[in-house]
Amino acid sequence: MRLDVLKAMNSARAERRAGAIVTRLTDGEQRFVAAERIDADPLGLQLEAALRMGKSAAVSVEGEDYFLTVQAPAPRLTLIGAVHISQALAPIARIAGLDVSIIDPRTAFATPDRFPDTPISAKWPDEALAEAPLDRYTAICLLTHDPKIDDPALAIALRADCFYIGALGSRKTHAKRIERMRAQGFDEAALARIHAPIGLDIGAVSPAEIAVSIIGEIVASLRKKPLRAESAAA
Repeated sequence: MRLDVLKAMNSARAERRAGAIVTRLTDGEQRFVAAERIDADPLGLQLEAALRMGKSAAVSVEGEDYFLTVQAPAPRLTLIGAVHISQALAPIARIAGLDVSIIDPRTAFATPDRFPDTPISAKWPDEALAEAPLDRYTAICLLTHDPKIDDPALAIALRADCFYIGALGSRKTHAKRIERMRAQGFDEAALARIHAPIGLDIGAVSPAEIAVSIIGEIVASLRKKPLRAESAAA
């Protein structure tokens, strides 16, 4: 492998950026293509599909065979609110391969006893997210029903490249949320990124059922369409 290609791959890995090494199998010619540059690459469609699935793959294009070595960060899930839904969602998300963390300044809820296997930050979202910034391989769920906690996290998420933003609450609650975000200067395109009411419409009632609907929607957002803001970053 060429040293410059290896360095580009390692740099992307260290910075939680996606990309792929393209190797032409006939002669071994290689290049590294960062995720934000795939639209300009001749194998753009094949690279987008491989990055979306997070899997390396062999492809054939116009009679040439290539191998795409994918570098995709592990997807993360940030839960705002140490609530009952989070207790059900965290283990399901881990099974699905997401790195889960919880943020809730309410120390009565954000305890290791309630979340024995999940990292918890008992800080306000703006402080906690400054220490662990959101990126395009991060999903975030706003679950507290408290605008003082949810809204700061939502504003940060809307300014980031999160591939999924979900918010708990009824349509009426969400309409009020949208008005608050508009007042902060967010336009309709940004607000359309919010999945609310959160989760797939499966008739979920219990916290566990809601958790299943949420993880289904997160996986669909990650795997069935390009990551958000990927093209805008080009």
